[in-house]
Amino acid sequence: MLRIRAQFVHPVTAPPIEDGAVLVDDRGTIAAVGPNLVVPTRPGARQLEFPDARLLPGLVNTHTHLELTHLAGKNAEREFAAWIRTLRALKDATTPEEFSRSAEQGVRDAWAAGVTCVADTGSTGAPLEALARLGGRGIYYQEVFGPDPAQCAASMAELERALARLSPLASSPLSLGVSPHAPYTVSEPLYRAVADLARRERWPLAMHLAESRAETELVRDGSGAFADALRARGFAVRAQHCSPVQYLLRLGVLQRATGWLCIHGVQVDGPDIDVLRDAGVAVAHCPRSNRVHGHGTAPLAAFRRAGLPVGLGTDSVVSVGDSSLLAEATAAGLDGEDALRMLTIEGARALGLEREIGSLEVGKQGDLAVFPSTILHRPPPPSTALLTLVAGRVVHG
Repeated sequence: MLRIRAQFVHPVTAPPIEDGAVLVDDRGTIAAVGPNLVVPTRPGARQLEFPDARLLPGLVNTHTHLELTHLAGKNAEREFAAWIRTLRALKDATTPEEFSRSAEQGVRDAWAAGVTCVADTGSTGAPLEALARLGGRGIYYQEVFGPDPAQCAASMAELERALARLSPLASSPLSLGVSPHAPYTVSEPLYRAVADLARRERWPLAMHLAESRAETELVRDGSGAFADALRARGFAVRAQHCSPVQYLLRLGVLQRATGWLCIHGVQVDGPDIDVLRDAGVAVAHCPRSNRVHGHGTAPLAAFRRAGLPVGLGTDSVVSVGDSSLLAEATAAGLDGEDALRMLTIEGARALGLEREIGSLEVGKQGDLAVFPSTILHRPPPPSTALLTLVAGRVVHG
């Protein structure tokens, strides 16, 4: 049992509490939240005091690539299609042991940044293995690739082998899902097959969608850098004369997609947002990555007006260099309590986990982060968490 007192406690779903405290029981769930004088002190409970700090729900990162942590600073390509090719080469040169160490470091870096839940996409399984080994919380989406329609069956067989290998690790607080990577790496039959599998087996699904201008040019016009690369490999490319979102709607992927996650969503307009809303899709908003790669700015305000669940994501450190979700909030133009909501309960809602995490409420999981009191200033100073708990267990600090 653990009792934490702080200068300010931010439940998120209730007003901030000055000189507040949180009690976490032996099951790792929140037993009490309130003013310090009201929260009980139980015999034998460990007590921690932070007189100049803010106690928050653990932050929720809705898009990471933890297996790529070791590649920070190693891809200097500026043009996005070339950046993707270089990243693929760097991954091909990485051993399974390096991926394992990289994913573990990524988990620890997330905890140091006050992040207690990640939604990770990867191709190796190393992030899920690291989370399970270290006692983390999150969703791991196993990526599947295959731009050649003739290779759909082979890609699906590979995906199902990976899911069978990883599924024993997927028990609370971890989930396993699937990720058909992006329109420039996934054929039409493979998109349909993965979507059908996810619906049939009730796997969570995440996909990079409407991220770059090159992706839009490929789908809409059959042109641009991705189209050129596919044709150079001997694949037929046809103009779809629509946006990437409309393309996946046409394929049937975005029908009955409730609980699925659209990553980036930069190249969208009003009708696209309507499609995502009607499908029940959430959005992982990655403003720093979008900026670094020159994709543009996702219409966050329009997403929120439409009622789409939206969370913040850091993407990989190959893109942004660090694990600071607070920096994403600043890049998104958010501050104060608005930023805090998106970093916590809104991120949890985007992942379908708002009943378990994202706010400090009795009965919810004891996922907590303590930061210096200046953390909600704009912009927040560079800062690691003073303390991070997952299910009541200290994982950092």
